[in-house]
Parts: sequence; C-alpha cells; structure tokens
Amino acid sequence: MRNIKLVYAGFIALLSLLWWMADPLLPSGYGYFALRKVAVNYTGVLGIGVMSAGMILALRPVSLEPVLGGLDKAYRLHKWLGITGLVVAIVHWLWAQGTKWAVGWGWLARPQRGPRPEQTDPFLRFLDGQRNLAETVGEWAFYAAVVLIVLALVKRFPYRLFFKVHRLLALVYLALVFHAVMLIPVGYWTQGIGPVMVLLLAGGTAGAVVSLLRKVGQRRKVVAEIEELAHFHDNRVLKVGLRFQGQWPGHEAGQFAFITFDPAEGAHPFTIASGWQGDGRLFFLIKGLGDYTSRLPDLLHVGDTVIVEGPYGRFAFDGRRQRQIWVGGGIGITPFIARLQALAVESDGKAVDLFYSTSAPDEDFIGRVRRAAEAAKVRLHVLVSAKDGRLDAARICKAVPDWAGADVWFCGPAGFAQSLREGFVAKGLAPSDFHQELFDMR
Repeated sequence: MRNIKLVYAGFIALLSLLWWMADPLLPSGYGYFALRKVAVNYTGVLGIGVMSAGMILALRPVSLEPVLGGLDKAYRLHKWLGITGLVVAIVHWLWAQGTKWAVGWGWLARPQRGPRPEQTDPFLRFLDGQRNLAETVGEWAFYAAVVLIVLALVKRFPYRLFFKVHRLLALVYLALVFHAVMLIPVGYWTQGIGPVMVLLLAGGTAGAVVSLLRKVGQRRKVVAEIEELAHFHDNRVLKVGLRFQGQWPGHEAGQFAFITFDPAEGAHPFTIASGWQGDGRLFFLIKGLGDYTSRLPDLLHVGDTVIVEGPYGRFAFDGRRQRQIWVGGGIGITPFIARLQALAVESDGKAVDLFYSTSAPDEDFIGRVRRAAEAAKVRLHVLVSAKDGRLDAARICKAVPDWAGADVWFCGPAGFAQSLREGFVAKGLAPSDFHQELFDMR
C-alpha cells in the first residue's frame, strides 16, 4: 500500500506543479472570472491527467508491477484515480456550468469584452472554431462518465454487467481527450506540462483503443481444458484443475490469473492454488461467494475449454526475515497452498507458521491442507471461528513466541486484514513487514 500511496500523491503533485509553472496560481485582479479561468484550467488538466493514468493501468501493464507491488495494487491505484477523476470532473463542471447558470439567473455580471483580434494562424483558427463543439462533447461525456464510474463503484451492480458497461468508459474517455486537446490553452503545450500531457493522452488513447478492441492482456492469454473438478460442499469451494493447450510461461506461488469460463460473463480473477511444475497443469480453488461463482459447480464440466490470462501479482513470499507468519482467512488460504507445494519441492530455509481461519470447515479440504503443510515442513494452525473464536494478533503472537523476528503474509477479508495489521503494528511490527494481497478488482 505504501508504494501506491506514494505514486498517487507524487503523480497529483507533479501534475499540479507542472500546471502551476505554466499558469499563474493567483490570477491578476483576484476577480471571480479570472479565478474561474484558472480553476477551470487546473481541474481540466488534473482531471484528464488522472483519467489517462487510470486508462493506462487498465491495460494491466506487467512492467509496473515491481514499482506498484503487483497488479492487485495497480487496480487499487486505478480505483483511486477513477474516484479522483470523478471528483475533479464534478468540480470542473461546476466552475464551468455553474458560472453560466449564475449569469443567466442574474447573480453574476459577465465582464465586458472588447473585440477579439483576428486570428491569422490557420491552426489556432481551427482550434477556436472547435471550442463550442468541444464544450458540448465534454459536457455530455462528463454526464456519461459520472454514471459509469458510479456504477463501477457500486458492488451490488452485477459483475457480468459491470464487465460490459465499464468498457464504455473507453469511449467516454476518447470524447474527453477531444475536449481536452481542443480547450487546453495553447501556451501549455510549450511548457513542461505539454510533453507530460502528450504522453498521458497518447497512452490513455492507446489503452482506450485496446480496451474497445477487447485486446487487453491478449499476449498473456492461453487456452486450457478442464481436466478435474472437485466440489468441497461444506466450505463451498470448487477445485478446478486445468491442462494448458498452449504455452503457459510459468508462475510463482502467490500469483493470480484471469479466467474466462463464459465469454458473456467475462474474465474473473482467481489466485493460482498450485505451484508450477512445468507439466502444463495448474488448479484454482474458487469459493462460491456470489451468484456466478456459486453456480460454477453446475456450469462447469470436465473437457470444457477456458481462457487463462496471466500470471499477475507480486505476493511472492520474498520478505527480508528468516521467519514468516502466514494468515489465510477463508478462501484466502489459496496462495499459501501454492507456496506449500513449492516448498515441498524446494525449501527456502525459512521457518513458517500458517494460520488458517475458516467459518465453514470442510474436513476433506482441511486434510489436504494439512498434508501439504507436512510435506513442506510448515507448522499449521487451523482455527474454526465458531469453535475457536476470532483470530487476532495477540493469539498469533502467543502461538509464535519469536514473532518479532518474522514478517506477516495475509490473504483474506479486508476487515480481517485491517484488524491484524493494526494489532501487529501496535505490538511493534514494522508496517512494511505486513504483506497483504488486495484482491479487489472493483
């Protein structure tokens, strides 16, 4: 989280600084209309800037994973940029439209303007001729963006509809690019903000086009066939074993992939639950948490073909300490199962305690986890919440007396993660030693 917070704050600060260098922060005369012009310019630059960065992140750029800490962190940053873009766009719209309303209602008097000098430069004359169109396009694109971003943030909005509707933001973004290019003051393009905006707009436009063509992650997609299905009824977990028909690049324990079982439903992200053996096989453990995942046991059949895109993520168990504490909450046990398989083949020499907390125990499933832990020489602690109570930092520290020399790896519900993080930090654990997968793509 620290990395994406720094990137987010640094990006906003950079855009603001470059804008300030191109435009006076305080308008001359301090009049309302002078202030309005500055505010419209700033919110316009900031709004299209964060939207462009968000559109670039929507391409799932693997090259940025080391900087951001994984694609899960990149999607969290994408969400923050989307919310920021929405808020800034609303402020931009209020400055632009609210002033027009106030003038129309007689609350403000528009200052008298003298005759404009005739524009002799053909290109600048062309830009001037597009202002009305650009303003109209920008206004309607703003309304569409507000609706689409709000729908993206509403978790109750079905994923299959979100998957289809969210792509429309690419069209809206292209309309906003036209609005920005036509209306950004010409003088900005020769200042420091100019090259940065060119790169952002070009990258965002490329991202929008790739999204509209449905080519996101195309080079990382491999066709696979379902060769095993096992349903653990008590904890509502489905094991899906796949055999690749194409060349899978391999993966590390803790990574995830997007799987398309049904093109109409779209790609869903799932953590890979097996280590890579080079045999063209892997499996996923999928918890029936929503309408779609709950129906998968009835929808999938051995022999079905699916599309797997990946691998992604940096939940790599590469902490600096020689002792590790793993905590899996519910289906959050998945990346640890993959790591157990990898350690059974080749140990990294680290002492590990794995805490598996579940509210829906399945004895067959727990037995498999226990055997995997024994093979990896990892000490397993299974806690059933109804019987053993809630797992917290104090309980873990009591079970692992030398916890202060460990780093903590967590995967599970967000509230559980926050509680554990706060508990460990209060006891003296460095925040950088608490590693969490932010498995929330919306």
